[in-house]
Amino acid sequence: MDALLVPTDNNELLSSDILPNKRRRKKSIVWEHFTVKKVDAGHIRAYCKQCEKSFAYITGSKLAGTSHLKRHIALGICPVSRQKNQLITGTPGSRTAVADPPKRRYRTTPVFPTFIFDQNRCSHEIAKMIVLHEYPLHIVEQTAFVEFIRTLQPQFKMPSFNTVQGDCVAMYLTEKQSLLNLVNGIPGRVSLALDLWVSNQDLGYVFVTGHFIDGDWNLHRRILNVIMVPSPDSAESFSQAIVSCLSDWHLEGRLFTLTLDQSFVNETAFDNLRGFLSVKNHILLNGQLLVGNCFARVLSNVAQDALGTMREIICKIRENVKYVKTSETHEEKFLELKQQLQVPSMKDLVIDDQTKWNTTYHMLVAACELQEVFACLDTSDPDYKITPSMDEWRQVEALCMYLKYLFDAANILTAPTYPTANVFFPEASKIQMDLIQASMSDDPFISYLTRPLHEKFDKYWSNCCLVLAVAVVMDPRFKMKLVEFTFSKIYGENAETWIRIVDDGIHELFIEYMTQMLALPEVMMEEGDDGMIKSEAPHDICHDHEGPFISTGDGLSDFEIYISEITSSQQMKSELDQYLEESLLPRVQEFDVLSWWNQNRSKYPTLSRMASDILSIPVSTVAPECVFDIEIKKMDNYRSSLHPVTVEALICAKDWLQYGSSTQTPSPSFEVTNAIVKMEF
Repeated sequence: MDALLVPTDNNELLSSDILPNKRRRKKSIVWEHFTVKKVDAGHIRAYCKQCEKSFAYITGSKLAGTSHLKRHIALGICPVSRQKNQLITGTPGSRTAVADPPKRRYRTTPVFPTFIFDQNRCSHEIAKMIVLHEYPLHIVEQTAFVEFIRTLQPQFKMPSFNTVQGDCVAMYLTEKQSLLNLVNGIPGRVSLALDLWVSNQDLGYVFVTGHFIDGDWNLHRRILNVIMVPSPDSAESFSQAIVSCLSDWHLEGRLFTLTLDQSFVNETAFDNLRGFLSVKNHILLNGQLLVGNCFARVLSNVAQDALGTMREIICKIRENVKYVKTSETHEEKFLELKQQLQVPSMKDLVIDDQTKWNTTYHMLVAACELQEVFACLDTSDPDYKITPSMDEWRQVEALCMYLKYLFDAANILTAPTYPTANVFFPEASKIQMDLIQASMSDDPFISYLTRPLHEKFDKYWSNCCLVLAVAVVMDPRFKMKLVEFTFSKIYGENAETWIRIVDDGIHELFIEYMTQMLALPEVMMEEGDDGMIKSEAPHDICHDHEGPFISTGDGLSDFEIYISEITSSQQMKSELDQYLEESLLPRVQEFDVLSWWNQNRSKYPTLSRMASDILSIPVSTVAPECVFDIEIKKMDNYRSSLHPVTVEALICAKDWLQYGSSTQTPSPSFEVTNAIVKMEF
């Protein structure tokens, strides 16, 4: 008999004649019952050790496997094993195999939900994509995009430019109706902020943004209109935009304040605008709160003036930064020198974007912290020859100190949620106090740098400090105390006059709100027997008997009526005084002023209504991403080429959709709506 070949785990065949004496590797359990033998060239068969029946195992390059061998033993097919009634791990008389018979394995196919193609829904999603990501409407006609969509879904019929334009406008109209319902349902007033964009065609686009607090005390900031005006430098353009917005959103008589960049209009036009609004809208506090200036633009203008004062030195610092950042070799030498000198600064040098003043501020701060490295850079890099002097570094450090005040104040406006008006009084007053002190500094450079900055910021402070002060009074952590403390520092001996202006103003404003709140509705009035209209007498829970509440038998009835009227009047008028006299809340960083007023609105029904309008006053007119811009925003050429209705629809719809869409999957009527909208073009 030929030598037996023993298969291993790797399906290698080893001759039993040449197997080593050492322990062999573990084999499949079936080979405890089978051996293999070479029959001829290329043919190897497996033989049962019990019945010596042979089975195919290897034929040429084809391996038969071991499943049929396992069945021979496990299922009791082997006659010898059956006669002996002994199986590998079974009991006498059983047909159990060496191991349990292998379970049948079923290949599982993932189950995908049934997809039903919907042309309308896909068209709606393309319109939504264009709105949210500001893609051009012509994307539906671009060959690469059309082919891409065709690859994903061959059944989809790509809409035309006109169709997708109509879909976007229809989506805008649907979202507008939802927002209109929200605005009409708020209990208070709406404040507006106006921003101006220009185009290369010398056209203006007035962005009108509404700020208001809803019945659940959530602050909302929504772009209401984007109105194209032919003359962007005309005050009539703003008047036109305001009239259009008030009419469009049913806000006649509900406007509280208006904020705009006063650099867009001169003082005469500004006064005319205030008078125009007084005619169109019921004003409060003699219109003193009606028109305010944009805080972000004021800060940008002041920062721009400060940077302009030191333009040459800043250019020199910028060239230093460019020298390091535009060459890998230079940067490696700079970092090596920084490590040798053990400079602790963790800031990285960055070349500024000269259209955003905060990037210039960050560049200067980083350069100042690394000035020691710049001072020694010429020792390791002979090509470096633009080292600033020590006096220049000192001036840059002073500039950064005052820019930090502006940056910290402006940075509040970049928060994900728009801040309430109460947070700006501390920031603005700090800038005002610091600039006053700096402008009177004995250091000639400091006074030279800050005097023009103070003059510009003081104009803003004089026009807007009343609004900011009234807003901070609505913060239960500060109330009038912070106003008194701050004004005493800013105005010195004249502080009492300014404090009185704020105190009188807020009381006068409260009286106006109280007058509105106390207006008795008709249901509270009834007609007496003599035909006169009289109010229903209040019911006293302590006197359930019929008849007059005050006794007339002791001769003091007139006195008691007098006291009752005085007490009732004081209770109505002391809601504000009660709030101001209560202790201040502790100062905590994460304080939600809107939540506090929501919890206390039953305690202060009139004052809370006033607080909701005051706290929603917009201090800035620009979007968070534009807070540090030093240039007026420009409408790109593509959008300015579109119809004004389309421009407004695209910009407003994007703003509204980020707060959640009210649009559902389009119904068959969606096509009809599109047809109606497209007729407007």
